[in-house]
Amino acid sequence: MNKPLVYIARKIPETAFRILESEFELRIHPGDLPPSRAELLAGVRGCSGILSLLSDRIDAEVCDAAGSQLVVVSNFAVGFNNIDLEEMKRRGIAVGNTPDVLTDATADIAVALLLAVSRRVVSARDDVLQGKWRTWEPLGWIGLDLASDSTQAVTKRKRLGIVGMGRIGAAVAQRLQGGWGMEVVYTSRRPRSSLDGGLDAQRVTLDELLTTSDFISLHVPLSAETKHMIGERELGLMKSSAVLINTARGEVIDQQALVTALKQGRIFGAGLDVCDPEPIPSEHPLLQLDNCVLLPHVGSATWQARNAMAERAARNIEAGIQRRPLPFPVQ
Repeated sequence: MNKPLVYIARKIPETAFRILESEFELRIHPGDLPPSRAELLAGVRGCSGILSLLSDRIDAEVCDAAGSQLVVVSNFAVGFNNIDLEEMKRRGIAVGNTPDVLTDATADIAVALLLAVSRRVVSARDDVLQGKWRTWEPLGWIGLDLASDSTQAVTKRKRLGIVGMGRIGAAVAQRLQGGWGMEVVYTSRRPRSSLDGGLDAQRVTLDELLTTSDFISLHVPLSAETKHMIGERELGLMKSSAVLINTARGEVIDQQALVTALKQGRIFGAGLDVCDPEPIPSEHPLLQLDNCVLLPHVGSATWQARNAMAERAARNIEAGIQRRPLPFPVQ
């Protein structure tokens, strides 16, 4: 009897293969880059399960190419905006993702970006590499303090604004409140009666958050509601000394508006682990700005996080093909 066939859209940690290889035949896309549309459609043919990445659009065309035996799609990601959920529901195809395993890794990257932008770490290092470091400069590479300003008559705490107080947003807030004593405000779709870890935070409107925060960190899923939620108007509300961090999705920010705001000094700087598109073209103006730090979407890039993601993605495939409830279904 032939084993059910599973298409895996990229090389991922071996953890997934060890779980799946005894029960299923694996068809793994061989390249380091995402499969082209044609490669994806050819690769899924005859498959009972698809282990996809955010770069793979899973829709009716993919389902038709796979055939009627397709029963499960498992995304190697927490996000799932690449999957047409309504189409999957219509066809009775189970959809899973990998939640709760990259919270700490992504929160650490958000804090790293905040530090790098605030203290001008990347531009200072670039000047060292380019031979521009001539002496200790009293006015050179001056950045922002993260800690409270105790030089005034009344100590003023820095304010952190979390846009989307989910697990990752809360983890960022805990780090910055616990480490630097920041005051935390946040937005969320629903009131939060309590926050984990004894976090002291106040729910406010988005406009109030943008207007009053020294540091703003984005942690919302991509949807029609959140696409370009940070645009020209919202950037105009921010302090000229504000730092904007995005580890959510690139499309949450109107990138052209951000370029203009950074060029004009309307905000101090931006730290981005995501952009639109990904990868960003080498000639893009964001890459020419010394007040923007851009990373290649590495929020979950630790062995602990990626191995856990691989295990959860594989367990979803295993359960789906065996007609059991997915252990990590898309909620």
